[in-house]
Amino acid sequence: MSKRTICVFCGGNPGSDPTFLEAARGLGLALGRRGWGLVYGGSTTGLMGAVADAALEAGAEVHGVIPASLVEREIAHTGLTRNVQVETLAQRKEQMFAASDAFVALPGGFGTLDELFEALTLGQLGEQPLKPCLLLNVGGYYDHLLRFLEHATATGLLLPRYRAMLLDAPSVEGALGLLEGALG
Repeated sequence: MSKRTICVFCGGNPGSDPTFLEAARGLGLALGRRGWGLVYGGSTTGLMGAVADAALEAGAEVHGVIPASLVEREIAHTGLTRNVQVETLAQRKEQMFAASDAFVALPGGFGTLDELFEALTLGQLGEQPLKPCLLLNVGGYYDHLLRFLEHATATGLLLPRYRAMLLDAPSVEGALGLLEGALG
């Protein structure tokens, strides 16, 4: 399989469940062991820092993209292969989207969901190439969101072909298996 770069969206906080940090570390290690690269938000904090540190530990190239307004709050990671500072969140997303082959969302909050849904929406509208998007549903974190998406589909507001654009898996290995299949 050729080298891939996976964009990971996730929280700048660790969350209250230790399995979130375990999944972030596991994902970073698994990416590096496959020889895949990581693109993410460029921070040392929370799940972002955990996935980046683990990927670096496993020998992955890690590319961060961090807005100037978040350099101090999220604490820009200085040990990355490359960490680019941009002016806005929109520029962050644009660079992360362009540099990646697929997207994975670990647990996170508004920023994580914003990034994931923008990637899906841009692909749906044809404004960027459609790339695999996956929820890493650690400990059922995204169960309510998945139920909502099924509701949106059942009520006719989300067409089934668009709902099918978002994959989900409960484990790192399951997630990477789905991505390998989707990326070919």
